[in-house]
Amino acid sequence: MMRVGIGYDVHRFAAGRRLVLGGVDIPSERGLEGHSDADVALHAITDAILGAAGKGDIGEHFPPSDERWRDADSGDLLQMSLRIAGEQWSVGNVDLVIMAEEPKIGPHRDAIRARISQLLAIATELVNVKATTTEGLGFTGRREGIAAMATVLLAPSNPERES
Repeated sequence: MMRVGIGYDVHRFAAGRRLVLGGVDIPSERGLEGHSDADVALHAITDAILGAAGKGDIGEHFPPSDERWRDADSGDLLQMSLRIAGEQWSVGNVDLVIMAEEPKIGPHRDAIRARISQLLAIATELVNVKATTTEGLGFTGRREGIAAMATVLLAPSNPERES
């Protein structure tokens, strides 16, 4: 049995913070506001993994009310979510879409794919990163923030074992 999870995250822009997307520092005048490093891409993937495994969501495991997660590296949270999902699961593939008017994702796409594949210990070919604008509509269109959505397939780590 395989399982699919969907994750979605949003963060508003904030001055004086670095911009991290998919575990990669992106040159920008503004970063994203959040309790952790506010990496919307990794947060969406984390939620998708937890959802596929039936283990809740990122806010349940890494609540912003807990000071342990202040300025946390979202790559660490992603790897912890794999452990929470359980050893019986491995990531089959990731499909990520980042919704933003700025910055342009294209020049950073390969680095983001490589970093996500490294964090998940899967081949880069199993990580797809897409980007889209919202044609000037909504908070992303007004350049107020960035959103990301991810779909993750979890497969049994041992296919011969019943899950």
